[in-house]
Amino acid sequence: MELHAGNRKKLLDSIRRQLSTSNRSLDGFVFLQGGEEKNRYCTDHTELFRQESYFAYLFGVREPDFYGAIDIGSGKSILFIPRLPDDYAVWLGEIKPLSHFKETYMVDRVFYVDEIIQVFNEQFKGSGKPLLYLLHGLNTDSSNFSKPASFEGIEKFETDLTTLHPILAECRVIKSSLELQLIQFANDISSEAHIEVMRRVTPGMKEYQMESMFLHHSYMYGGCRHCSYTCICATGDNSAVLHYGHAAAPNDRTFEDGDLALLDMGAEYHFYGSDITCSFPVNGKFTSDQSLIYNAVLDAHNSVISAMKPGVNWVDMHKLAEKIILESLKKGSILTGDVDDMMVQRLGAVFMPHGLGHFMGIDTHDTGGYPKGVERPKEPGLKSLRTARDLLEGMVITVEPGCYFIKALLFPAMENATTSKFFNRETIERFRNFGGVRIESDLVVTANGCKNMTNVPRETWEIEAVMAGGPWPPTK
Repeated sequence: MELHAGNRKKLLDSIRRQLSTSNRSLDGFVFLQGGEEKNRYCTDHTELFRQESYFAYLFGVREPDFYGAIDIGSGKSILFIPRLPDDYAVWLGEIKPLSHFKETYMVDRVFYVDEIIQVFNEQFKGSGKPLLYLLHGLNTDSSNFSKPASFEGIEKFETDLTTLHPILAECRVIKSSLELQLIQFANDISSEAHIEVMRRVTPGMKEYQMESMFLHHSYMYGGCRHCSYTCICATGDNSAVLHYGHAAAPNDRTFEDGDLALLDMGAEYHFYGSDITCSFPVNGKFTSDQSLIYNAVLDAHNSVISAMKPGVNWVDMHKLAEKIILESLKKGSILTGDVDDMMVQRLGAVFMPHGLGHFMGIDTHDTGGYPKGVERPKEPGLKSLRTARDLLEGMVITVEPGCYFIKALLFPAMENATTSKFFNRETIERFRNFGGVRIESDLVVTANGCKNMTNVPRETWEIEAVMAGGPWPPTK
């Protein structure tokens, strides 16, 4: 809870600075509505609740239907909790007093939701109606807008819908030391779980069995009830489906000897996530073709990590990864011609249509990718980048280059007048049903470079050794 108190102070300092710079009064309240519990369609089955991310960032509250406020003038924090019916104690457990939530969440005051109007009127020190700064702004990953707080009687207050969102979104970009500890814990557990899957996988299993092993380990040994996102457990040609694992492609293929697996899975602990991808042969031995593509991606992954430091632009890192992969494909006789010419023609986007990586924290695709003044690139591949910013110390960002043989992209490029000349058709035919490779780690930008928070086997010989029963980390 010290972490969330620190997050509130960070926001308070930022919004006070912004208001003072624009000669505005410090009277008013930051006011957020927490997530609401939902039932499955028309049934009485309650879905497992996970807190709305901005509310979780500021208050760390795990229960639904709360509101939270910060008095900008005094700095005091307030929680408003639902007034529960008596039969809650019969079906769902003890009805806890207000003092419990004050102590648990380390806030200054706690009231009931039905007291919001009275409390704001009593606490407001300015003139006129109390001013509420509400959260409303665009999420540049989903194109959805955050939902501003609402309650019966809000029309009695002045509301501001523009000030809070950009400030709070930017607060989440730079992680505190306590946030980094949580993200590291999620990475440690997820790394362990990925290794456990590597050790137990055998040809003839179902993809969902690998998902099950990961979920079991991260919950059993890490207390991670939630995943950061839906697990992607793709084998064979499925590994060319970038977001495989959804309801229409539910990790249900039976994989065979000789298949390559691409597992993109990350556990979440106390709202903070991890995002790790491992690619490996299900029989524990890389073929020469699998090694070619895998090492192309690994070289890109490692080169980006070596180049990362404050001031480096993320678009440049994406292009670096693309160029290294294209150079490797040329060495492997899959492509032919000048690599710089390939870059101009955006051939890299055929093999890596997604962005190199994204901010990560309370959300897998965390906020702040495109603040005001940062434009999204428009070229193929680059337009998929979830940020185009220069790196800053304290950012947590994924590095996840990939190389895929996606028929919907590959075949049109092979027929295109400007790009067809680059393809060695005879070799490409060998990779028609290869699928793809992705390697993803979570990095925190440091003062002079970056630190890899993910700890899994990456070299082909490391993966083969672990899959054969060897220790990780390997003994010296």
